[in-house]
Amino acid sequence: MAFDGVFIHSLLKTLRPALTDGRLSKIYQPFSQDLILTFRKNRKNYQLLISANAQYPRMYLTKQTISNPDKAPTFAMVLRKYLEGSVLLSIDQVGVDRIVNFHFSNWNELGDQVELILSVELMGRHSNVILYGEKSNHIIDLLKRINPDENRARILLPKAKYELPPLKPGLNGLIMSEAEFKKEKVANDNPADLAKKIDGLDRDDRNELTGYLNDDYSYSSFKTFFNQFDNPRAFVLKTPRNRRKIFPYLPYHLNLEKENSDPDLNHALDEFYEYQANRDWVRQKSGKVERVVKNEQKKLSKKIVKLNKQLKLAENSEGYRIRGEILNANLNKVKPGMTKIALPNYYDNNKAIDIHLDAALSPARNAQKYFTRYKKLRDSIKHVKQQVKIAKSNLAYFDSIQTAIDNADPQDIDQINDELVNQGYIRRQHKQKRRKKITERNLNKFKLSSGKVVLVGKNNYQNDWLTLKKANKTDYWFHVKNMPGSHVILRDSNPSDEDIAEAAEIAAYFSKGRASAHVQVDYVQDKRVKKPKGAKPGFVIYRGQNSTEVTPEKDSVLSKKID
Repeated sequence: MAFDGVFIHSLLKTLRPALTDGRLSKIYQPFSQDLILTFRKNRKNYQLLISANAQYPRMYLTKQTISNPDKAPTFAMVLRKYLEGSVLLSIDQVGVDRIVNFHFSNWNELGDQVELILSVELMGRHSNVILYGEKSNHIIDLLKRINPDENRARILLPKAKYELPPLKPGLNGLIMSEAEFKKEKVANDNPADLAKKIDGLDRDDRNELTGYLNDDYSYSSFKTFFNQFDNPRAFVLKTPRNRRKIFPYLPYHLNLEKENSDPDLNHALDEFYEYQANRDWVRQKSGKVERVVKNEQKKLSKKIVKLNKQLKLAENSEGYRIRGEILNANLNKVKPGMTKIALPNYYDNNKAIDIHLDAALSPARNAQKYFTRYKKLRDSIKHVKQQVKIAKSNLAYFDSIQTAIDNADPQDIDQINDELVNQGYIRRQHKQKRRKKITERNLNKFKLSSGKVVLVGKNNYQNDWLTLKKANKTDYWFHVKNMPGSHVILRDSNPSDEDIAEAAEIAAYFSKGRASAHVQVDYVQDKRVKKPKGAKPGFVIYRGQNSTEVTPEKDSVLSKKID
């Protein structure tokens, strides 16, 4: 289910006691549509994530570590000016709609107490976060400024009067009395018709309520369904097509398979959205890098096709030599002004061969022109082959960058950007912030069934650091065969067959072959892995390796991941 009205009602049951009366100490806007509000209460910090993402708008308490931009966006600066240090007085929901108001109390620059409202509207592509004064009701600023011609229902610009979006009227099942229910039951013989009139339900919740009422069309059954939202737990379920959904209750009337449950709804939401959020944040942060990578991949692919055509032409250049020789042997047959002549080819049983001529040149000069063309093409073979090799090497490098982006967490993008700056593919910024050194905390870390630890680099800089500096010489190094992927280190000098199989599966998962059924993985002791002088980041050579074939399974790999 999505963040519908009743889901938000359940979530607020956990947010209110955690955040109310807390002091808003820090405000970040790590990405264009995401905010992190850090509240301090009872000597504990609580990070509230608010996202106005059009595909999955959401909010919940998160424990993820999210890097922040060097320069704060305008909206974050406005929120800091008006809300930093303020006290959260209350949190309320507009009916059972997807609108949540956070009421803050703060002091302005004149020393007067002011009350402000941060309104979070989780409404699909219309999602927004709006700060306005409680008394004046005028908007101070908002996450998404909307031009009046794009939204005629209300004005969403600073200084405009805040108005609620158009809301569809419906019945509030959370507070419906028995008398109201009986009245609606008389008017709606079919339970599905009554369910359609209840506000704050998405399709899944509506179908589940209909199932309850089909079993027993009574107020007791109706209340049993809605009471679940006052005592929420988290249940993650899968559809027959393996799409994951999260509910604050366990549905019985939907065709879903239970995956897991969690008594902490915020913790479950944090885990549920972690992968999707990471991919979205990586896409936002890596936009410039990915454009460079895709442009270079496109140029190199075209260049390789062109070079291969040149190579094929050069390797089939014997025809020029043959025509030159035959023309030399028959100079007397060439008449002035001829542009083409057919002569017997003594290399092919004297079959006629067409030879094109330049009418402005003598017969001997025409023959010499064929010899010159032949020599030029033959001499170019070595050069063209070298150019093909370089282009393929560069294409493999950019494939490795794309794989690194696919494996990256948001904070890894800065290292990938730095790499492309240092390689000359992205222009260096004059005031570029100095990046932190790579440590083990930057890597992905896994624990195998045997308890042994596996470390995984997520980009070329991390791969080099892990393989050439961090790993012990007797540790085992893993990498997919002949395709881009992470360097993987098994921190053990005498691994079992099971250790090797599990580490190889991790290496296959963090590679371009992630979706393949059969992935070949090489493994060797780290001391046999070397970096050639002048090689690009991430490129190494090795010898004496063994290989194994694995099928990477996402659940199997990620279940071994540790913080």
